[in-house]
Order: sequence, then structure tokens, then C-alpha cells
Amino acid sequence: MHIFKSITALLGTSVLVGALPQKQQTPIVRKEWRTLSKHEKSSYICAVKCILRKPALTPAFDNTGVLSRYDDLIYTHIQQTFSIHYTGHFLAWHRYYLAIYERMLREECGYKGAQPYWDWTLDTPAGNWASSPVFDPVTGFGGNGEFIQGDPNNPFEVPGRTGGGCVQDGPFAGIQDMVHLGPADSVTYNPQCLKRDFSPYFAGRYLGMNQTQLTLAAPDFGSFDRVVEGGPSFEASGLHGGGHYGVGGTYGQIGDLYVSLADPIFYLHHANLDRVWWSWQKLNLTARLTDISGPIFLMDYDNLQGGNVTLDFPLSVGVSAADVTIGDVMNIAGCGTNGALCYEYDQVYTLQG
Repeated sequence: MHIFKSITALLGTSVLVGALPQKQQTPIVRKEWRTLSKHEKSSYICAVKCILRKPALTPAFDNTGVLSRYDDLIYTHIQQTFSIHYTGHFLAWHRYYLAIYERMLREECGYKGAQPYWDWTLDTPAGNWASSPVFDPVTGFGGNGEFIQGDPNNPFEVPGRTGGGCVQDGPFAGIQDMVHLGPADSVTYNPQCLKRDFSPYFAGRYLGMNQTQLTLAAPDFGSFDRVVEGGPSFEASGLHGGGHYGVGGTYGQIGDLYVSLADPIFYLHHANLDRVWWSWQKLNLTARLTDISGPIFLMDYDNLQGGNVTLDFPLSVGVSAADVTIGDVMNIAGCGTNGALCYEYDQVYTLQG
């Protein structure tokens, strides 16, 4: 069952806040959510709420749903949806995008920490999923949405879904206009609550350590990237789809390819995907700081429409920062000298066996 409704990618906007790199002496350290103190968790969620309130920078025209800085990011993702997925720059684009979000939290909302990640391997098998600390109603992001009956004739129904309605607890419950954009590629103002539709089955199948080890064992970047993204069907998912559909199911925003980042858990999920990539790079860092490949165009793995990306390929994140190249983001700890980024992970995965 195909998850796409269109293959049209729109162009990005051109008003820029500022660019990485910024020279730092020491990389900030990203940590797993459950290892943060209560104060650190609270500070992070407060910063997210701050970004939700900050006025947007995207120029207004027919995009009436872009009201906040958080919406700026969603809008950019909507515009580029089909040029940043199933391409060779999928991981690099999201790495840069996540770093921009991290910088926004720190510079625009006073957050002192680094972007946390969510090691979902700790919350599988399926029976452990709903009790993840990430879903804690007090110190996390809240849990599942109330169950709504699905459509058995819907070919896009995620197997094992258990919710679908508004989140019932946590810091984003009860906010009827938490989300302004979507569903799908709509940029017209459409106030919605935050919805989740957990599929413990899907998470257990695609987010376990076995899938992570399979991913880390890839011999080159092209193979690695295809295992991470999987294919455009539920049956062919990888770690990427495992997180989106494990949390978002059929009816949650994080399961919507266009507006998935409307759920703040998106950023913790993608931080761990980035951590998987960095873990893979560190298995042979000298070689893998320059190992990049994959199609420029959506699913063009046979290069019928164009060639593969290279280190010089540009990455654009809309109004929130200037463009960089893939080469600028290959080293997460370059700190302005050897790349645009300046962070590390407290732990990385190792290849077992």
C-alpha cells in the first residue's frame, strides 16, 4: 500500500534568520530522554511551547496556517516533502533541520541543553511500547489519543493501531489549536488538536535492536540509507517508518508524511535516527565522513531522472537558516572548523557479533 498522494515538491522560501556554522569550543551533548532530570525535561518542554508561541517568519500569502516559528518548520517540510524523502540527502537534510530546531530552542527560547533523543530500542517489544518514559503524562510528552473507529476499507490503515483521537494527557492535551497545518499538504489555517494513534505492533516490528543492528551492518551509505528509510509501504518499513507509524498510526499527525513534525516527538525520533547514522559513521569514521550517495529525485534509484547526490549538494531549510551542503553536515562535531554542526551523542550504538 503506497503512502504517497502526490510527487510534487514545492520550492522553499528565501527569508533567512541566520546560518550555521557557529564556532563553539566544545560540542553540546545530546542525551537520551529518560536520562534527563525532571528539571531538564521540563525546560525542554517549556522551550517547545515557547517556539509554538513565537510569531512566524514565513512571508504570508496563501499559507494562512503558518502562525508560529514551529509552523515555519512544518511549512518548510510540507514544501519539500517529496524532495527530502527516498533520496540520497534524506538523512543529511534532516540532520541539518534538527540542528536548526535545536538552535531555535536555545537561542530564541533560552533552552540550555541539547536536543534529546529517544532510544526506542529500549521500549520494544510491543508490550513495553505504551509505557515508554517519552509518553509519561507528567515528565514526558503525553500518551496515546483516544480510540476512534477506523475504516476497514482504507488501504492506508496502519496495522495494530490503537488510538487516533486527541492526546488525553501530558503537556499538549486539551489544546484544540495545537496544530495549524495539514492534513497532508494543506497550508490553510486548520486548527486541530494533537493526535496520536499508537501501533505497538508496528513499533515492535521495526524499532527493535534487531532492526537497528541490521541497519548498522550496511556496508556503504547507499545500502544504509535504504535500510533506514525502507520502502513506501508498511510491509517494507525501516527505522524511519517504525517511529512515525508506531506513534502516529493512521490518524496521528506524526504518521502524516507532510506534517509529521507537528508532534514534538518527531524531533526525538529523528535525533535517534541521526544517532544511528553517526553510530554507523563512527564504525569507520575516516571513510564514512565522505561516504554519501543516493538519488537526487524521489525513489530514482536507477537514476532515470538524474544522478546521485554528492558532498556539494545543497540543503535548504527555508526561512530558518541559510543553505549548506551535504559536506557541511557530515561531521556532527565539526564546530565551524570541519563542518557546520557542533554536537555529540552521549552514547552510540555498536555493531554486535
